[in-house]
Formats: sequence, C-alpha cells, structure tokens
Amino acid sequence: MGAPARFVVGTGRCGSTLLSRMLATNAKILNVFELFSGLDTSFRFTDRPVPGPELAHHLRLDHPMLTMVMKRGGEVPEVVYPFGEPGFRYRLGDPIPWALGIAIPRISDDPDALFDEILARVEATPAQPLSKHYRDLFDWLAERSGRTCWIERSGTSIDYLGDLVRFFPEARFVHIHRDGLEAALSMREYAVLRVAVAVMNGLAGEIEYTHEALHRLEREDGAAIDRLLATRSPIELYGQYWADQIKSGEKARRKLPPEVFLDVRFEELVTKPVEVLSRITEFLDLPRDDGTGPGAWIERAAALSHGMPKQRAPELPADELGRLEAACAEAMRLVGR
Repeated sequence: MGAPARFVVGTGRCGSTLLSRMLATNAKILNVFELFSGLDTSFRFTDRPVPGPELAHHLRLDHPMLTMVMKRGGEVPEVVYPFGEPGFRYRLGDPIPWALGIAIPRISDDPDALFDEILARVEATPAQPLSKHYRDLFDWLAERSGRTCWIERSGTSIDYLGDLVRFFPEARFVHIHRDGLEAALSMREYAVLRVAVAVMNGLAGEIEYTHEALHRLEREDGAAIDRLLATRSPIELYGQYWADQIKSGEKARRKLPPEVFLDVRFEELVTKPVEVLSRITEFLDLPRDDGTGPGAWIERAAALSHGMPKQRAPELPADELGRLEAACAEAMRLVGR
C-alpha cells in the first residue's frame, strides 16, 4: 500500500478549488482535481469487481453537462486543457474526457500523452474492486510525478462522503464549507451548476442525472439547455442543493471518529490562510517540500488568497433572501453557522 488516502471534500462553490491550488504549491503533494465528480454516478462507486477495460471506458467519456455548457460558450475555469494549441488533441467545444480536461493538465505539460499512458495501464489491469483501481492509479501518478503523497478533491464530494469512506476506510478528510447563502448564489452564477441544478430539479423535464440521460436530453431537447443557461432559476433550488449535500455528508460524518475529519471554513481560509493551512498540514501529516522548513510552502500557498469576496446575499430582494435562508437553515445549523 502506498501513501494514506487523503481527501478534501465540500459542496459546489465552497472554496475547495482554491484550497487544492494552495496544497499544490507543495512539490511533494500530488493534487488530483475532480476525478470522481466527472465519472458517471451509476458507475463511480460500483461494488463489484471491475475489469480494467471497463474503467478505461469510463475514463474516456466526457461529462455531457460539461460538454453542453462549454460548447455554448459557458465559462468553466476548472477546465485547464490547452484547447486548440499546436500539438494538442482537442479543440474547444469537443467532447473531452473529464479527467483530461481538468485533472491531467495539472499533473503534466503533455496531458494527452499522460492520459494515453493512464488508459494503457488501466486497460492492462485485471478485474478488481474499483477502490483498488483508484488507489493504484493515485499511487502510481504520485510516484511517476515524484510526489510522496496524494490528495483528491472533487466539487460536491461531501455528498458522497459515505462512498469515499467505504472505498477508503482509513482515509482522512478535510471538509471545507462556506456560508450556504453565498455558496448557493455562486452556484447560480457558475454556468455548469446553473444548468445542472435546474436539470436535477426537473426544469428540463423528468430525467435521471446520468451520462446516458444527459446525452439524450441534448439530442432531443438541446433548446432546454440554451434556455437554462440564459436564465436564473429560483435561488432556493441552489440553496436546497447546497443543504442536501451538507446533510448527506453529515450523515456519513457522524459515523467517523473525530480524528479523521477536520472542518475548515472558507471564510477563515481566505482571511487567515497561514493559520488554516498550518492546521491542515498537521491534521493530514503533510510533508515539507524543500529544505527551507515545514512552513515555506505555506507562505507561498497563502499568497493565493485575495481575501473575502464580495458578499452577494445582502443584495438580494427580501422575498428571494427569505426563500434562500429557509432552504439553507437546517444545514447551516449542522455546520455551526
């Protein structure tokens, strides 16, 4: 077994991307961005043994929601693949494999080649539990890139904390959370989640949120995606989405010993980054990345914070704010807000 499993979990738009970027300044840590959130929900935590070629097939798939939004010009800052540059395989708007669009370019300057290498390695693997496939892949990527440990971070991952615990029973988890009102408002402004939450709530018809169903929606009613991308759905839908994720995570967290789960507030991360990152370093037992002392990388990481973003909730009309507060109230209490 390689390095112990470490995860950053949170809702959508909670600040986990910033935290991952901060942790990535430590040259000994492999940060795996968004691997799980892009895999088909009907497959990603399957309990049966999975042949390597089947996992490779799922890694090759694009996420239809991401493709639908990006080909319509929606901005998705997490996608860092160099579309259209000389020598690279994909152009903007192409259906790109999720991991290749987001995770792999953060590990290698030649993401197409590394992705091919990953697929070949996975395809050659016999049937085994998905948990072992994932662990083997993360351990290999860490070793290949000269890192000593790995941390996976996916948006909305607090929602499936129970699955992560089941797959990685020895893991440690850092839960970063943000004021629910602000997280919900940020979700509605973020193209992928603006459409995704609306679809989940039946505003494009009654469909399952699976790759197959989303592809069918695009084929049969692409105009619905255009409409949802151009409009603002009721804010309480996003508040409820945030709350449901928090409540799902809390249900799993209650079964964990306190020493494997650390709560971190986004608001403290951006205003007191050195203090928060030091606490995370101690909790996860992270390595120092050079010979200048254990805190050297933390100073570099802290410089990525630009302080508190402007608060949006106070600018909402009173009736809209009331609906949002009601949707978030129970979950806000669960995270001590």
